[in-house]
Amino acid sequence: MYLPPHDPHVDDPMRFKPLFRIHLMERKCATVECMYGHKGPHNGHIQIVKKDEFSTKCNQTDHHRMSGGRQEEFRTWLREEWGRTLEDIFHEHMQELILMKFIYTSQYDNCLTYRRIYLPPSSPEDLIQPGLFKGTYGSHGLEIVMLSFHGKKAKGTKITGDPNIPAGQQTVEIDLAHPLQLPDIENLRDFSELSRIVLEVQEQVRREEQEREQRQEEEEHPQQAASQPASPLGGEGAEGEETAAGAEGRTQDKDPASQPFVLPMGVISRNEDYPRTCRICFYGTGLIAGHGFTSPERTPGVFVLFDDDRFGFIWLELKSFSLYSRIKVSFQNAQAPSREAFDEMLKNIQSLAT
Repeated sequence: MYLPPHDPHVDDPMRFKPLFRIHLMERKCATVECMYGHKGPHNGHIQIVKKDEFSTKCNQTDHHRMSGGRQEEFRTWLREEWGRTLEDIFHEHMQELILMKFIYTSQYDNCLTYRRIYLPPSSPEDLIQPGLFKGTYGSHGLEIVMLSFHGKKAKGTKITGDPNIPAGQQTVEIDLAHPLQLPDIENLRDFSELSRIVLEVQEQVRREEQEREQRQEEEEHPQQAASQPASPLGGEGAEGEETAAGAEGRTQDKDPASQPFVLPMGVISRNEDYPRTCRICFYGTGLIAGHGFTSPERTPGVFVLFDDDRFGFIWLELKSFSLYSRIKVSFQNAQAPSREAFDEMLKNIQSLAT
């Protein structure tokens, strides 16, 4: 199992933890050992469920338990997974979230199902090389996100989840057709100024979607459309705004030089060691929800590209910032056989999460 580094050090390397091992014997026999827990290898079982999927089961779950009971197990888990002690965590909400995560994961330590995931395919038009990234998620700690490109959209899909947003869900979506022109560094410190810029683009995106739906309806019902007056929103004004946004994008494309960057006042970041320059920013949306993935909704935000290996996302509604850093582990045989196979995998892991 590959584990992210301790929060909030996104640039640190991944950690490795063995979960099971297989001894191949003579006459096509094999023994399976579970490596979970602190009492050494013990008897386990592996079952091939179907193509690209298998399950492991521990046959001696007492090896996972500690003499000091759940309290000792929780303290050990906290030290290994988070790199800290219970006394280090003063925030009551963070204590609650961490405890929820421990209870959830420890419930399933005796039986795990593994499904193959593919690394996203790349093309020369991509903003950066797609792949896996470590990201900060506030009190949830570090999580793993897969960044993939889909025409004028980029998607960040959670590979690991938390009590609010489970693995498989699309945590961020970047609208590559709508770059954002950030204000100068002094005005960027003003959260209300950044919020105004983002909400204006959000309204523009909403109008463009309405126009697309209207055009689609007109194509489906041409006779009805011919008898109706033209909509003022669908005229020169809307086209002019869209052209302006496109011109802005082309201007930024022509000027790849970095621009100064700083988080607005009031925006919370787990990692204050974020880059102070960025290449380009885009309008995007981020998925938020209550505990247990209740009342999920997409909210506006800012995607910030720092360099080839790091990007960020400002969650406008949460006044929070996530910093993402590329995982540089080399995974063998992880490329998708086709674009269609990768898209199908994304659908499958999202359906499992819901």
